[in-house]
Amino acid sequence: MKQKSGADLSVQTRLVHDPDNAYGVVATPVYHASTVLFPTYADLRRGEADPLSRDSMYYGRMGTPSTRSLEDALSALDNSVGAVLFPSGVAAIAATLQCFLRPGDHLLMVDSTYGPTRNFCLGYLADIGVETTFYDPCAGTAELQSLFRENTRLVFMESPGSATFEVQDVPAIVSLAAGRGILTAIDNTWATPLLFNPLDHGVDLAIQSGTKYLNGHADCLYGVVTCRDNTLYDRLHRYALATGSHLAPDDCFLARRGLRTLAVRLAAHEAAGIALAEYLAQRSEVSQVLHPGRPEHPGHAIFRRDFCGASGLFAVVLDGFDEERLARFLDALALFGMGYSWGGFESLALPMRPVRTLSTRLALGPDQRLLRLHAGLESIDDLTADLEGAFAAAAR
Repeated sequence: MKQKSGADLSVQTRLVHDPDNAYGVVATPVYHASTVLFPTYADLRRGEADPLSRDSMYYGRMGTPSTRSLEDALSALDNSVGAVLFPSGVAAIAATLQCFLRPGDHLLMVDSTYGPTRNFCLGYLADIGVETTFYDPCAGTAELQSLFRENTRLVFMESPGSATFEVQDVPAIVSLAAGRGILTAIDNTWATPLLFNPLDHGVDLAIQSGTKYLNGHADCLYGVVTCRDNTLYDRLHRYALATGSHLAPDDCFLARRGLRTLAVRLAAHEAAGIALAEYLAQRSEVSQVLHPGRPEHPGHAIFRRDFCGASGLFAVVLDGFDEERLARFLDALALFGMGYSWGGFESLALPMRPVRTLSTRLALGPDQRLLRLHAGLESIDDLTADLEGAFAAAAR
């Protein structure tokens, strides 16, 4: 069957179809490989001359057809020059920071960042002499500009922010950093490139935990970094290979399979998330709904300008909830599971304790609790009934 070129196809279609579909097989098979044999001595020498080439199979750790299929799909999804795979989202973040920062450098890190990212900055980076300044996710350009130093090398963003869902003005931050020759990176796990494409907005390095929506089935861990230009890609690719980082072939298979349904899954997660947010906004026990897609959200104007839609992850503030009442509420949930991660087919509820270096706009009182919710693919009626039962149990 003849196919149109990738440039002629919508992103939804490109997620489903591989340009090279492995000899007619619809799903690229799993290649379990360590040793790769060379038919001739000349081929061996050519492989030795350029062992990092994507065009040849040199050694299993450096890539197989399973790896290439996933890399190519993710690179096309992000309109990037290349994708570098890692065994987890945290590994992708850590590798990016280690690759592009040196002792004596200064990092600007958004204060609403993912907890393990914060820990990495305050732990490992501090130990090797990289100083981190946390900045307000809603800071204006003047405030942010005042934090730049001569040794600032990277500005790291996450929009919306973990747990509290602040929306950053990414194009403004990119413009400010680019004017000083400073790299920009973003954790784009919440939106995926389908809802917000960082590289199209000028960001240099886009990072995602593929464990979440990209895989979507709660059965695989991986991370990916896509790069805006070849120099950045080559540097990160070489760093990943030099440090032995790679993704196992079975995980590559699961990740590529999950990508094929990303567009339809995200649309369902968005609809479920908005429906749940509207339901919770009417509850007397809920004082705030932190969902960027709602007009009441402080960052909604920027969200409408830059994003193509919302995912299924948001948070609410529960009023009049001490630890005992929160426990009754959570223990009564039958469909919302309690567990870390999100982005799979299952709905989740997790109490959050956001850590901030700066004073946060979300000041929780002693009887308020922040609850993060992930809207899965179950029936909305069943999910709201589950929450109804949990609220009733909490009130008893």
